[in-house]
Amino acid sequence: MKETYLGVDVSHSSYEELSQQIFEDIRQNRKSMIVAINPEKILKAQEDPSLMTLLNKADYQIPDGVGVLLASRMNKGRIRKRITGIDMFLLLCEQASLYNKSVFLYGAKPGIAEQAKENMLKKYPNLKVSGVLDGYIKDEQYVIDTINEAKPDILFVALGSPGQENWILNHKDELDVNVFQGVGGTFDVMSGRIKRAPALIQKLGLEWFYRLILEPWRIKRQSRLPLFLYKVWQDIRRK
Repeated sequence: MKETYLGVDVSHSSYEELSQQIFEDIRQNRKSMIVAINPEKILKAQEDPSLMTLLNKADYQIPDGVGVLLASRMNKGRIRKRITGIDMFLLLCEQASLYNKSVFLYGAKPGIAEQAKENMLKKYPNLKVSGVLDGYIKDEQYVIDTINEAKPDILFVALGSPGQENWILNHKDELDVNVFQGVGGTFDVMSGRIKRAPALIQKLGLEWFYRLILEPWRIKRQSRLPLFLYKVWQDIRRK
């Protein structure tokens, strides 16, 4: 259930379908990895074959970017809604609290993941957070041992992309975890350090514009969207 744009796979499953598949992975004791896909990552993958391999090794590539939706429409595909990394994180935490599964927060600056945990427990009082570690700990074996001792069902890794995905692929066979998701700046948002766009802005698919207003330096990244759509259009014409 995937579409491919410029060589990068993207899932067209809904939030509900993804949740069912992921929790079935936990029930069947399977390991699975979730990665967010946007036009910037797809363009970077054109110049970096190792990044393309990395993205395609994930089990679930969620369409976290309006440009991916536009590409799917151009290609008469089935992707109609963004599946954002932060909303996937929230959904998995909600479902984990309902099904008595545990999560572990790893990454971000010291204190951020801990505050995110406190806020998540206010939102989902029954959520089992089996552990928290910041991303500045240099002892890799200590990180692995701490996570394994906590025995979480789901591990959220906030080390920036593609560093977090590389970290997951390099260590997932050593970890007693079923589901892995790289979550970027999600802990910063959940801790309250960074404010997320209002719900209406999110619904309209303009979260990118809201972030651009707050962080004007993003203009260089956002300006690559027309190039992405042009390359997709060229690719479609060649088929």
